[in-house]
Amino acid sequence: MARKSTGATPATVALTRAGIAFTLHPYEHDPRAESFGLEAAAALGLDPAQVFKTLLAEVDGTLAVAVVPVSGQLDLKALARALGGSRATMAAPAAAERATGYVVGGISPIGQRRAHPTVVDESALEHPVVYVSGGRRGLDLGLAPDDLVRVTDAVTAPIGRR
Repeated sequence: MARKSTGATPATVALTRAGIAFTLHPYEHDPRAESFGLEAAAALGLDPAQVFKTLLAEVDGTLAVAVVPVSGQLDLKALARALGGSRATMAAPAAAERATGYVVGGISPIGQRRAHPTVVDESALEHPVVYVSGGRRGLDLGLAPDDLVRVTDAVTAPIGRR
């Protein structure tokens, strides 16, 4: 017998424990999708500038989390500057999965296996609600950007390119 999904992921558990209000936004994930973030925005009928993807990079050899709109790209030099580093490169997908406990396409900035330095693109603060991965493909969470910054202990900086 198939188990019904309750939506519980490490991200939702972390938000609940922190007393942060959020909404669940499940959608049917297409495994052939080329962009997980743009797929989520389209499936949920959301402005892509309000939907954020979670990327892992190495800044001077240390893993870091970047949260940027799905409508743009991560500026690696800006990420390094935001964290006081000199050089950033994208982390290998397998390293990102090991470090976060999530699969690529479902990596949430919230509830990761270990805490990593996190930078949220400052454009998040322009929206009353932003949407991030809920910890699996096919699930996004809506929450206030200030709460996202607080729960991830992030800094905000202009790290996205449109």
